[in-house]
Amino acid sequence: MRYNKLVRDRIPEIIRAKGREPILHIADEEEYWRKLKEKLREEVEEFIEAENEEELADMLEVLDAIGRHKRLDWKEVRRILNKKAEERGRFHQRIILDEA
Repeated sequence: MRYNKLVRDRIPEIIRAKGREPILHIADEEEYWRKLKEKLREEVEEFIEAENEEELADMLEVLDAIGRHKRLDWKEVRRILNKKAEERGRFHQRIILDEA
């Protein structure tokens, strides 16, 4: 079966444990960035379909990998999140803007 997609680090080990030999390669920077974005889209779609904690965790795993790849500071991300929440609010009140 052909995949050509980014997988978690232990997937080759899991495949080998099942008696199969995976064909794989290590992505360069450009391919890795492209595959991370594809993986995020995939995980978002899976969450939209399933709406459960497992798919939410998968999305967070990809976001963590993106943050590491881009060398983003999660404390800064959290600071920005809180600043935006203070200035613009959150999504807790379920407000739908129909016109402005």
